[in-house]
Amino acid sequence: MATLTESHADLETTRGPMRVHSFAPVAPGKYPAVIFFSEIFQVTGPIRRMAAALAGEGYLVAVPEVYHEFEPPGTVLAYDQPGSDRGNELKFTKELASYDEDVDVLVSWLRGHGSCSGRIASYGVCLGGHLALRAGFHEGISAVACYYPTDVHSATLGAGKSDDTLMRLGGMEAAMLFVWGRQDPHIPKEGRELIHRTLEESGRDFEWHEFNAAHAFLRDEGPRYNPALARVCAALLLRFLGEAR
Repeated sequence: MATLTESHADLETTRGPMRVHSFAPVAPGKYPAVIFFSEIFQVTGPIRRMAAALAGEGYLVAVPEVYHEFEPPGTVLAYDQPGSDRGNELKFTKELASYDEDVDVLVSWLRGHGSCSGRIASYGVCLGGHLALRAGFHEGISAVACYYPTDVHSATLGAGKSDDTLMRLGGMEAAMLFVWGRQDPHIPKEGRELIHRTLEESGRDFEWHEFNAAHAFLRDEGPRYNPALARVCAALLLRFLGEAR
């Protein structure tokens, strides 16, 4: 693993500044970029460690604070019931247009970043899995890696709980990787089947993996963490991103 540098920048959006945490190899050069979207808890310890691990493989990793218009910069929600309640409340308070604007701002910033090669992918877990998928509608995103993305099958992301992600998948040009836990109550079997069927009927190429695991099995805190599967999923991600360069 390479020696890393970590920094942050506050990017302007129409809804106020968005703090973005960056992880990258110290060695000078240009690296492919990955926008890493977090869970509903924002940039927690597990998210930082996942970002650092990816950066150590030779990527510029940008992790935005997804609730920047509602919470002060640097806010991290706790992995407890109040934190979960707040994160879920904001998930359905933030406007869909704001989620999409964040992607546009991030892509523009990365294109001008001195360490970015110009190649940009998106990656996310939980809420972030859905945001990574939506990011693939942007022409600047070449690949999307979605780990147990929530609310895709129900089309309930954002204010009004009515998103168009699923219905637009057939028009996405980015390469797609999906990883699921079969014991995840947030994305039941019927939901996964709906997404899979939609992708198949669209004629799009995509990669799909299901494991016997609960929701958030990549998070290295708490009882649902599965370290063996986390290693497998990290290898899947690196191979996928490498092929998409």
